Amino acid sequence: MVGPTDFPRRSFCWRKLVAAGARFEELGGAAVAMRYANATDEDSTARRLGIADLSLLPRIGFKGKGTADWLGGQGLTLPPEPNRTATQSDGSLALRLAQEEIFLLGNLRGEGALGQKLQEAWTVAGTPPASARGFLLPRAETHAWFLVTGKKAAKMLAKLCGVDLRPAKFDNGRIAQTSAAKMSVVIARADQGATLAFHLVADSASAEYLWDCLIDAMAEFNGGPVGLKAMQGLAV
Repeated sequence: MVGPTDFPRRSFCWRKLVAAGARFEELGGAAVAMRYANATDEDSTARRLGIADLSLLPRIGFKGKGTADWLGGQGLTLPPEPNRTATQSDGSLALRLAQEEIFLLGNLRGEGALGQKLQEAWTVAGTPPASARGFLLPRAETHAWFLVTGKKAAKMLAKLCGVDLRPAKFDNGRIAQTSAAKMSVVIARADQGATLAFHLVADSASAEYLWDCLIDAMAEFNGGPVGLKAMQGLAV
């Protein structure tokens, strides 16, 4: 069995995961929490109210003048307007935070080929100058990434965030750039199969604080942490 300290790359809140009983597996050169030793039925928890740390999965950002046109020319499917998402053919999720700012989240299989391809295309000789294609953002280093799922997810998040995230008010594919637990958070609804789901990305320096706030808010709904395998199973 592997552990976070076996690899140079670690989750921003790996100590919290260890304390919660996470069982890790190697994925992309890091130890990712796949299951939890003390969980009785993670699949049911994920459908009721679960949270998974995806901070070790690939992600990348692009921003600046010319970004949208350049990414579109590279084959990326872009949302038509800001604060919307677009799912890519490999399951990656493009978050359009502004007209010229895109945050690309890798798929739940931990594959980052699309982001890597875009990064390589951006840096290869002969591509347009930076003034015509924006610039890269190292989102994997600057932002933690959590996935909150389940029928109680919106009700739980209402304890921490003033945006009305109920499914009838906040449709699938919508983004809120807002405050949750008194810190800036990007919340993107991207349902996993028939299960309500929200991606939360926030400042990596405050990852442990946000994780604790979410875990505390989930307690009254009998929610808790689940591994990546439970999240992967939602779309099946």
